[in-house]
Amino acid sequence: MHCRFCNQPLTHLFLSLGSFPLSNSYLTREQLHEKEVSYPLEVYVCDSCFLVQLQEYETPENIFGDYAYFSSYSDTWLKHAKKYADDMIHLFGFNRNSFVVEIASNDGYLLQYFAEKGIPVLGIEPARNVAEVAKQKGIPTEVVFFGTQTAKRLTSEGKYADLLLGNNVLAHVPSLNDFVTGLKILLKTKGIITMEFPHLMRLMEETQFDTIYHEHFSYFSFLSVEKIFHAHGLTLFDVDELATHGGSLRIYARHTEDNTRPIAERVHRLKQKEMEAGYADIHHYLGFQEKVRAIKREILKFLIKVKEEGKTVVGYGAPAKGNTLLNYCGIRADFIDYTVDRNPHKQGHFLPGSHIAIEEPNKIKETKPDYLFILPWNLRDEIMEQMTFVRQWGGRFVIPIPKIEVI
Repeated sequence: MHCRFCNQPLTHLFLSLGSFPLSNSYLTREQLHEKEVSYPLEVYVCDSCFLVQLQEYETPENIFGDYAYFSSYSDTWLKHAKKYADDMIHLFGFNRNSFVVEIASNDGYLLQYFAEKGIPVLGIEPARNVAEVAKQKGIPTEVVFFGTQTAKRLTSEGKYADLLLGNNVLAHVPSLNDFVTGLKILLKTKGIITMEFPHLMRLMEETQFDTIYHEHFSYFSFLSVEKIFHAHGLTLFDVDELATHGGSLRIYARHTEDNTRPIAERVHRLKQKEMEAGYADIHHYLGFQEKVRAIKREILKFLIKVKEEGKTVVGYGAPAKGNTLLNYCGIRADFIDYTVDRNPHKQGHFLPGSHIAIEEPNKIKETKPDYLFILPWNLRDEIMEQMTFVRQWGGRFVIPIPKIEVI
């Protein structure tokens, strides 16, 4: 296995979680009796560029061809998307003469906020079923994987992006160099790129091991992502540290030859912070495995204790991160009776690996569990507000990451 950016041999194991099915491969009742394919979930770190990464076991086409994640089912995420659109328009003056392109545009959750202001948009979304929902909202969407080939085709049609964005897509790309080259090609001369992705520093500091799954091929520090963009003629001129997904970065990039946007002080401060924390030292990465094992033991201690007391536990959510947590910890229906999800595309199915049933949220009112185990812990506030009725019968909320917390 070689680094997907710099091609150096990978010899340092960052984390091994075992072998699991793909985290978004939800099962029908009939599929419960069929063989489930599992893949090793082993993460390596490159001692040259410090990119943390998984091997590509399954093609993006098989992972994303028919996708179960629809962004619009999270109110928190919609608010984030609307604020982003408002901020970009305010900061950079995008208007009806601009062209905004989003890669991995999902169900149009974000582009709708540019389109309603009359700004021309284009979504690029590989999952056909999700793209159809965006088209029904009136968002022009191409069903294709983004890379140099797509970028060249669009520019041959005269389409260059004033704003080129991608939220939680950079980590999903196995052909990283081809993807970033495509960004360079599609970006207008004075255009701006923004990319959002979970910050490796937060992942490590808060032991967010469940954000690691087969769809996420790479995990970025600012130091590593800056090297990657620089190698392809793109300069990171600003960065925001966000609370989304347990702690994310939003990077702002421009053509290196475009000197109209100076590098902000926030870039220098974040680089210094990562350097001081050890993100340019291979030894910093090698103690993460034991931290993850300790979290697993604490989660299992809690569940064993409450089940021995005769208490009932159900889950909230069916996110990909939840499937990593459940499968690594060996949690099945003997610990969590069922889980619920607002997304009707997941309801009536079963979680991969654990085979826990996914129900619609009203079932919680029927069974009145003692504990609600929140799997998408990054949305804890939104979920606890939606499920506040759980307190009526003395029910409590369980947050598993960064440490087990009962509220």
